[in-house]
Formats: sequence, C-alpha cells, structure tokens
Amino acid sequence: MAKNLVIVESPAKAKTIEKFLGKKYTVKASLGHVRDLPRSQFGVDVEHGFIPKYITIRGKGEVLRELRESAKKAERVLLATDPDREGEAIAWHLAHLLGIPEQERARIEFHEITKEAIQAAIKRPRAIDRDLVDAQQARRVLDRLVGYKLSPLLWKKVRRGLSAGRVQSAALKMIVDREREIERFRPEEYWTLHARLTTGEGKALEARFHGFGDEKGDDIPSAAAAQDILRRLEGQKYIVEAVRRRERHRQPAPPFTTSSLQQEAARKLGFGVRKTMSLAQQLYEGLELGPEGSVGLVTYIRTDSTRIAASAARDAAAYIKERYGEDYLPAAARAAELKEGAQDAHEAIRPTAVARDPETVRPFLGEDLYRLYRLVWERFLASQMADAILDVVTIDIRAGHGLFRASGSTIRFPGFMQLYIEGEDDARRDREQGEEAEKDVLLPEVREGEELRLEKLDPRQHFTQPPPRFTEAALVRALEENGIGRPSTYAPIIETILYRRYVERDGRSLVPTELGRLVVDLLSDYFPRVVDPAFTAKLENQLDAVEAGTVGWQEVVAEFYGPFSRDVEQAEEKIGQVEMPEEETDVVCEKCGRKMVVKYGRFGKFLACPGFPECKNTKPYLEPTGVKCPQCGQGELVERRSKKGRRFYGCSRYPECDFTTWQKPVNRECPDCGSFLVEKRSKSEGTYYECARGCGYRVQADVED
Repeated sequence: MAKNLVIVESPAKAKTIEKFLGKKYTVKASLGHVRDLPRSQFGVDVEHGFIPKYITIRGKGEVLRELRESAKKAERVLLATDPDREGEAIAWHLAHLLGIPEQERARIEFHEITKEAIQAAIKRPRAIDRDLVDAQQARRVLDRLVGYKLSPLLWKKVRRGLSAGRVQSAALKMIVDREREIERFRPEEYWTLHARLTTGEGKALEARFHGFGDEKGDDIPSAAAAQDILRRLEGQKYIVEAVRRRERHRQPAPPFTTSSLQQEAARKLGFGVRKTMSLAQQLYEGLELGPEGSVGLVTYIRTDSTRIAASAARDAAAYIKERYGEDYLPAAARAAELKEGAQDAHEAIRPTAVARDPETVRPFLGEDLYRLYRLVWERFLASQMADAILDVVTIDIRAGHGLFRASGSTIRFPGFMQLYIEGEDDARRDREQGEEAEKDVLLPEVREGEELRLEKLDPRQHFTQPPPRFTEAALVRALEENGIGRPSTYAPIIETILYRRYVERDGRSLVPTELGRLVVDLLSDYFPRVVDPAFTAKLENQLDAVEAGTVGWQEVVAEFYGPFSRDVEQAEEKIGQVEMPEEETDVVCEKCGRKMVVKYGRFGKFLACPGFPECKNTKPYLEPTGVKCPQCGQGELVERRSKKGRRFYGCSRYPECDFTTWQKPVNRECPDCGSFLVEKRSKSEGTYYECARGCGYRVQADVED
C-alpha cells in the first residue's frame, strides 16, 4: 500500500512529525534549500526581467534522488516546510524538482509541532503561495545584485576576501557611527546633593536636592555650585512639606517575538543571537521527552507578532487560576498590540502546552535548552497574568527655600511579578527628562509638618557617560526599530559582519575594526543608499508589499538596480587603490630583522613579517596589559583567545608559565594586599575594579586612589 510522503527541512522535525502521523505517512527531510543561485556565476539575467538561474545545490543530489524515488511511490506528496518566505520558496523549488504542479494543493502549514496542529494541517492543504515565493526571490536577487557588484569592487580596490551586503552594510554603518559618536563624546561634570535624614522614631531617610524656589533641577553643574548650595542650606530646618501616595499598575511584557527573545536571552542568560536561535530551533523542531517521545516544545520561532491563539490564552488562564489563584487573572483577556510594520503572520513564541512546565521537562533537556525554554514559558505565562500593583510614595522636604525629594515604591500585589520580571539593559538615566526614579524601597512613615533631623549633606560628583556600544541584543533592537531586516535575518547579519572581521567582540560589545570603518566610509562615499538605514527600511517595506501581492517583485528590483548600477560604474572609475594601513609592532622578526605587523586571519589577529613572500614568518598576536604575571613574576599578562573565540589573559611566557584568568587585568595595584586589580561591570555599579586575589578591595573605575 502506497504511503503519503511529507517533506520537511530537518531530520529532527521529520522524526517528530512522523510519530504524530502514523503508519500511512512517510516523512523525509530536504535538509534546507535544494536549489539556489550558482556560487561561481552572477546567476541573474538583468536584461530580461532579472530572471534568476537556479541550480541544484552541490551535495544535494543524493537527497533529491531519494525524495524523487519516494515521491514516485507515494499516493500523495505534501510539502511541510516552515511557514515563512524561506519555507515557501523551499516548497516551490521542491515542487518544481518533483514535478508537482504549482497549483496543486500540496502545501501544508503549521506553527507548532504538536499532534493536534500537524493533523489539522494535513486536512487543510493549499496551493503554493506565489506572493510569498516572489518576496523571497526578490530578496535573494537583490542580495545577489549587491553582493556580486560590490564585493568584487572591494576585492579590487581594498583587498581580497571582502564583501558587502544589502542589509549587513546598513547594520555595520550603525555600529561605526555609534563608535565615532563615543569617540567624539566629551564627558561633562555634574553633581547631585543628597540629604541623609532621620525621623523622630530614628528611621533613616535619604532625599535628593531639587532646587530653590522655582529654580527646579536636581543636577548641579559644578563643585563651586554645589558648595554655594551647601552654604545656602546652612542652619536650615528640614520640614516635611508634602506626602503624596498613589497607586500604580505595572503591566507584564507581552510574549516573545524573535527580536525580544534574542534580547532577553542576551540580558538574562548571556546567550549570543546565534546561540539563542540554534537552541530555539531545537525547541521548535522537537526533543525526546522520555516516554512521551519527540515533542515540539515551542511555537514557530521567527515572528514579529505578540498575538497568541485563543486556545493558548484559555489554557494559560486555567493554569494560572489553579496554580496561583483567581486573583492572579486579569479582569479581561489581554489583547496583542500590533507594532507598526509588523507582518503578524505568526503567533508569538510560546510553549506549545503551558501544562508542560520547565521542571517537568528539565530531566530531558541540556542546561542551556532548559534555561531558554524556562524563559519562554515564564514570559508567556506572566503575559497572561494580572497587573502588579505598587504603592508609590513621594515625600517633599523643605529646607528654607530649598526642596528635597524622596521617592519609593512597595509592592502591594505582585501579580505577574510573582513569576517573571523583564530584564533591563544597562541604560543610564535620561538627564533631559529629569524623571524621579521610583526605587523599590519602603520609605518610613512621616507626617506633613514633621521636622526631620539632618545627619549629613552628601554632595556627589558625576560625569555624563557616552552612549553605550552596541551589544548583539542592542543591535537587534536597533535593527527592528529602524525597520532593517526581518526576524529571520538578525542572526545572519551579526554573524556576517563578525566573520568578515568588520566588527570584533569586546566582552559583549561590538566594536568596529579599522577594516570595518574603511568599508563603511567607502560605501558611504559612493553607495550612500546601500548604507542608509532609512533607505534599507523603505526597501524592506517594498518587499513586504511583494509578499502582500500589491506590487510585482521585478518592479521593486528594477527600481533599485537602475541607480545602483550607475553608482557601481562611477565608483569603478573614481575609486583608486585603497591602502589598508598596517599596524606596525615593536616585535622584531627573528628571521629577517623587520618589525612585524598585525594581520587578520580566520582566528583573529596574528603577527606577520612585512617582507612576505620573501619572509613568511608569523607569530601569535599577544595584546599586552602592562600587568606582571603574579605566578612567575617574569612574564607579562597578555590577551589571548580560546578555541571558541572567548577572550582570556595568560602569561606571555606560556608554556613555561601556565597562569590564566578570565578577568581583564588592570595595571593598578591593590592598596590592601598588593595584588593586581581586574575590571568588572554590573548594572548597578557600572565599571569597577576589584582585587584579583579577592581580598575585598573595590573601587569605581573613574575614581583614583
């Protein structure tokens, strides 16, 4: 008896789905795309409507032979690739190669890999959506036009091995612009004044100075101004002028989109974008859960929507009521807010079954898979819970004409905060807004008219901080906010600019290399539209219109290619040979006596003799720190990289001395024990130095001993 054939992309997904469909179905995997543009040819006929030339991807011959043989024997073939543009394009290519008519109802679509979803999808086959295919095809052709025109130009004018992409170039420019903004930044001094007070019952209270009379403002421009304020406050009584209480409701964050998952996994778990998506793909495709077999744990992971199915909302409400009580249910079901530009093609990322809580599945998952699943599960469940209710108290204290203010909040009802609180970036207070921070502290009870005892007036010096460098999470957020790329492209964008050495990681920060700066400057001068975030976002919207069926894909490509091809011609004529400045070091080549220079390779920086090819001597690149090795006392601690690219510090005399540390050494001595200091960062304290030996000494990075 002939079986029905279902084709998916991955073997993991095939295994999970086959279990749900039973003996009448055979499920096989295409292992991703089976056809693409040729790697060694341009592959686009620009003279005849930008028609792409597709060929079978090298290495996929055996896979296709197996699929063709299975299709011939099958009673029916169903194409069950991912429910997005790429998945639709894979289905279209498979249909072409297997001889399935495009209008045949052979395409099935599902957003979670569960038995119910798969069986329901089998009953609702449809024809291939040509608009989705055209949207993917337009992107592929545009990327090929840009890549195959710009990359050879960079090879010729700068150096071999470079590339420029339609979306990656705009992202790289954002990183370079931010770095230059940081370099131009000049810190400005400002002061704040804090009064340490005591109530009649002996309870402590700290309040911040907010100005004299109508001269409101809590930032003081200089030490002289701070001293003047202290003189004006001498001998004043501190009287409670007003006590204001209000109730504030705090709503939970919505379920994850691709972007918010990547950001939160970076903030809370320390995962890079690539790692997050790799783990999420495994959770989506299915994992073995003991007797339950292979099960997809989360819904489709490439989405820009926070919408959830009504059935999922009902299941969450029932779970919350049973586990936390009816008080933890919101008065009305939460409606998803659709962001401007969002396609809303899929649900938010959520667990396929809320009853499958993280602790239940933990024995079957690796630690990283468990942590990511727990993040998705808690975020989803919290999004369906009641608001947290906070009591916010603001106390105004008058000292003569001066005003001090203390603000705090306490949790009256935790609501969703009982389970989950969204992470925060290392964002600094916006001085221009001047908003009073509501600290999560309980202020002592005071009465209007009560006099408080002044213990100390504490002036504190501060300096304005430059904008922070982009982390992977911050870049994803910026790309999303600027409409650059789409959920499926964020990880490849970051991966590409790192692979090309346009950007390096410094801890979690992304720092442009000299090569990255040079490429951005070159593209900005001759191809301003390619690196312009606004133009890139506009083009993305046009491609979305192709997907919606309101504009033809060839029309969009032609509108872009005309001006772009003229830019290429002019650049070929105007750009001379660009010399990449070589970074000379003090390390002398022992073979020929020249000073060695810094080069970049597959594994990062290395030292090479400038006499190449006559002299081919190379050495590892060792970034000095100026800190003497504490183990041998002879070598210097230098920066190194692990096999996975992680930065660490070790003795320059390795292998004679094997001392290593993950913490960045600082060329300053601990005043308490004489060891060296290491640099650390935290959200609450910023950058600070700590004793490497752990004696307890700690000092802020901008404070001199």
